[in-house]
Amino acid sequence: MKVNIPKKSYVKAYTRGLSVLALTVFIVACSTRKDKFINRQFQALNTKYNALYNGELALDKGLEEVKQKYQDNYWDILPIERMQGDVAAGESDKAKPKNTNFERAELKATKAIQKRSMNIEGKERNPQIDEAHLMLGQARYYDQRYIPALEAFNYILYKYPESDKIYIAKIWRERTNMRLGNDALAVKNLKQLLSEIKFKDQVYADANATIAQAFVNLNQIDSATVRLAKAIEFSKNNEEKARYHFILGQLYERQGKPELAANEFRTVIEMNRKSPRVYIIQAEAKLAQQFDYKSGDTVAFIKHMDALIKDRENRPFLDVLYHQKALFYTKRKKFKPAIENYNKSLQIESTDDYLVASNYRNLAGIYFDSAKYQTAGQYYDSTLTKLKPRTREYKAIEKKRNNLDDVIKYEGIAQRNDSILNVAALSPSDRKEFYEAYIEKLKKSDAEKAKKEKEAAEKAARLAARDGDNSDDTASEVRAELRRNDAPGQNLKDVSDNKGASSEKRPRSTAGASAGGKDGFYFYNTVNVSQGKIDFKKIWGNRTLRDNWRLTSLTQNKSEIEKVDKKSDSISEKAQVKEVEKPQYTADFYLKGVPTSKTVLDSLAKERNFAYFQLGAIYKDKFKEYQLSADKYESLLKQNPEERYILPALYNLYKDYMEINPSKAQAIKDRIIASYPNSRYAQILQNPESATGNEAMTGEEVYNELYQQLSNGDYIRLAPKIDAAISQFTGEEIIPKLELLKATNAGKLNGVTAYKAGLNFVALNFPTTGEGKEAEELLRADIPILEDMEYDDFKPTTYKILYKVDDPEAESVKAVRTILETFVKERTTDALKLSVDIYTPTSYFLVLHNFENETAAKDVATILKEYKDYQIKLPATVMSSENYKVTQVKKNFETYHLPRQPRVKKPVVIKPKPEEKKAAAAAAKPKQAKPQTNSRQNPGMPPGLGNAPNQKQSDKGSRSLSPTPDMGNDPAGGEGAPKTEKTRKP
Repeated sequence: MKVNIPKKSYVKAYTRGLSVLALTVFIVACSTRKDKFINRQFQALNTKYNALYNGELALDKGLEEVKQKYQDNYWDILPIERMQGDVAAGESDKAKPKNTNFERAELKATKAIQKRSMNIEGKERNPQIDEAHLMLGQARYYDQRYIPALEAFNYILYKYPESDKIYIAKIWRERTNMRLGNDALAVKNLKQLLSEIKFKDQVYADANATIAQAFVNLNQIDSATVRLAKAIEFSKNNEEKARYHFILGQLYERQGKPELAANEFRTVIEMNRKSPRVYIIQAEAKLAQQFDYKSGDTVAFIKHMDALIKDRENRPFLDVLYHQKALFYTKRKKFKPAIENYNKSLQIESTDDYLVASNYRNLAGIYFDSAKYQTAGQYYDSTLTKLKPRTREYKAIEKKRNNLDDVIKYEGIAQRNDSILNVAALSPSDRKEFYEAYIEKLKKSDAEKAKKEKEAAEKAARLAARDGDNSDDTASEVRAELRRNDAPGQNLKDVSDNKGASSEKRPRSTAGASAGGKDGFYFYNTVNVSQGKIDFKKIWGNRTLRDNWRLTSLTQNKSEIEKVDKKSDSISEKAQVKEVEKPQYTADFYLKGVPTSKTVLDSLAKERNFAYFQLGAIYKDKFKEYQLSADKYESLLKQNPEERYILPALYNLYKDYMEINPSKAQAIKDRIIASYPNSRYAQILQNPESATGNEAMTGEEVYNELYQQLSNGDYIRLAPKIDAAISQFTGEEIIPKLELLKATNAGKLNGVTAYKAGLNFVALNFPTTGEGKEAEELLRADIPILEDMEYDDFKPTTYKILYKVDDPEAESVKAVRTILETFVKERTTDALKLSVDIYTPTSYFLVLHNFENETAAKDVATILKEYKDYQIKLPATVMSSENYKVTQVKKNFETYHLPRQPRVKKPVVIKPKPEEKKAAAAAAKPKQAKPQTNSRQNPGMPPGLGNAPNQKQSDKGSRSLSPTPDMGNDPAGGEGAPKTEKTRKP
């Protein structure tokens, strides 16, 4: 019997059957425990198009972010691979924020391994898991977790030796080894890998690029260039090829092959749009550096640079282009356009701190060579803000900047005093004529300045009226107008307005800041309001405030305008009268300030002569600028200086001319020998072998050598050497240090009285130097303590045996020393020591140290005197270590055996410091309301007027190099006079 099944029911049953079958297949395929075809394909498909796909997207996004944020340091060889957190140009050493994309990629790779791995019977059946491990290692690598990354790559090599990713895994493993500092191991493994790779594809290029980086790290530049050339040949990525070409050019530069380097840079430029623009601009900069500015086509060079600057695509790199153009002008000795282009480079907001530092440094060099030391010092300050402190260049520039303090100080003194003395030497009529000419120049300068300010204010008002809501554009246009009004290089405004010494952005100009923006209300800007009033009166006249003010008759309007014009003319005439009546515009204003007293003029001349002498020494010793030094000494000798300057100046002039003009040096030598035949300098010049060797050394070097001799305790032979050094460097800035050293050495030899006298000499003769102030402090705080020391003031700790002798090298004394040395060696249970200490220039002590008590010391002294193996006939004195300190400080050994009464030691009264005394006095006085004073200084003074001649200049740059005031001479026991809290070292 035929059964008819409805068609609808059949389809429904068929669909249900397929669903059950699909569900069954899915359930079976989901299992990672079964090694079936369907299981392998299902897990591989899910791994590739789910976890790995999303992981690759995150990894690529992270790499793109690294490339965008990373800033290459083109001042050094670029790395093959960019990495987040690498310290490059413009970046700080602070930790960089982590890239979350790499964390996401690692998470996806981990999920793929944990959920899709089919490790059955020790073998992985999912063909995508090796790629998951590779992604895991790459994510960890870019996250700078190199040890876990290395584990992931090694796992691939161990677990999947037949993987098609095996070569890539090996490359990544060696990259990780390089990051861990194992460059030699990476080279060894990569050489083996390159021999295994059969197909010359992108993998081969990556392997060559990686081994090239390892060779660069090992400073094997020749090998690096060969491998990088192969990487360029087989790479398929244009961005990589452009980077490799640029790096290859840098490597050729390092090898000293400019032609090959230029070829590589030209190749980068010829790639045009296939290369990122930054590589093209930096390649242009490299070629500009190689340009032969002497014999090359300079016109074509400037034309090419101007074309690059005008190209709109190069706007982000104008700082680099202007810098190269400025370097060209600097090499050509055309400093005005050089300064202009350096300033233009600084006006660009550059992310390359070293480029900014180079601009500042080069500007400082230009101004330094032009003897504008104040300006040079400011540029050096700005340079230091852009350099990393822990670099050699930073230290060198910092030292040069510190040296400039003295140059600026003494150049200022010399120029000011010369100006005053020159004016004072003029006749009254000539003096008046001089200042009248100056006044004319001052009026012209003030008029030009007022005109520029008025034009800038009018332009600011027009810009504010036109673009009231665009504050940034308005401010930038105002700044540009102000910069055009100032000639580049005339002052620091062009630089400081854009890149100040503190590296902070300058505040907006008043006109620009208040002209627009959210808070830029029109009537808050006084410039706009004033200009608006003027414009209104020009158009409408002097209208009264009333209804329908526009309806006033034209005739009335004209009459009002005429009244306003007449009024303005009257105001203008009055202003001109006032301008003429300004004190600065009258000769009497300056004439009354010119000194006429002979005492004052002599003081100015002495101060000027000292400044010239100091400048000559500074230029010679610190900067090796022998011509500048010679010029200063020549200027000094022309001024008829004091006698004490003449011979040292002539000798230093001789040494300068030995470097730059031997014929002149011979003439100076003959003059010294003829005019000063008995001087030490003449003896040195006639017989150089008789010199001590210090003549070729700087004052600082001689001082350090003498200080070392003081530290070694060679006081007697040191004294004449200090005197010779003081004679050699008379008038130079090292003299206060040598005098303080002499005072200390005198104290070692002759006691606290001589020490005090030496300190007094330093404090009185060099009061403004660091050494003078230190001597004053020692006299105030240390000398009273040393003078108050007496025998038996301190509780004994250890004891000594002393034998006083006149000559430690005498045969009888040598015999005693031999006996004492033998005794010390035999007494192995006691930590005894023997020393020979200087007491005075003509006497010494043989000292046995470290006896625990007086009885033990006396017993040993008796044994040494009476025992037949010793029998020392010299009188022995047993003394505590504390009393030995007193003996050395006060040089009163002869009074030790005299009877003395015990005294009650009282605290030593130390005088308060001057500032403490003033503070105490101020605190004791009742507080009163202080009258307000006008602290404004006079405007810029003309040549011929300056500070009072007797004003003392502080020597902030002086560094205290004085030795410790320890008056003791006991190297073995380490016991001398109490030392101050400060430790003074050279």
